[in-house]
Amino acid sequence: MAVNLEYLPGATPLDADELACLIPKHITTQGELNEWEQVNIEQGEAWARKQRKEIVNEGFLRELHRQMFGETWAWAGSFRKSDKNIGVGWQQVSTKLRDLLEDVHYQIAHATFPPDEIATRFHHRLVAIHPFPNGNGRHARMMADLLVQKLGYPRFTWGSKSLTKATETRERYIEALRAADNGNTKPLLIFTRS
Repeated sequence: MAVNLEYLPGATPLDADELACLIPKHITTQGELNEWEQVNIEQGEAWARKQRKEIVNEGFLRELHRQMFGETWAWAGSFRKSDKNIGVGWQQVSTKLRDLLEDVHYQIAHATFPPDEIATRFHHRLVAIHPFPNGNGRHARMMADLLVQKLGYPRFTWGSKSLTKATETRERYIEALRAADNGNTKPLLIFTRS
């Protein structure tokens, strides 16, 4: 059965090989996929909340993605093997991710930024690397929430509305990410608590 996907502005399209890895074969529409993924994401969040180990490492990051999307996509938790409309070249994912994780460990150890800013910058760079074929924004937001909570602060509100629908809130989020791409993280920092 063919799946009819409707990509939102700023979303990462899947290639034919990635799309062929959809596990539930009954899904044919974007709405059905969104509902299925949301249940899987909630299961992933429940798994993450039970973890007491270090989260700022590649193993946890990959496992969280697998927990969030593993009942939806066969490639969940695996780094992408193709270039996308966003992100570093796929061959650079591991290196750029390692650099990010080392930087975050340093920022935490030396209190380089306040906790909200550490988690916001982490989120932005993780989205910019775009390690997975899909689900990067949702995964990066959950990672940022987990990180800011590990640092002793409440999880972010992310505009207090769904970012998986074409809304003004999603537009503000994408604008804030683009500002951060240009070196201005303040709009994204404000957005995380809006």
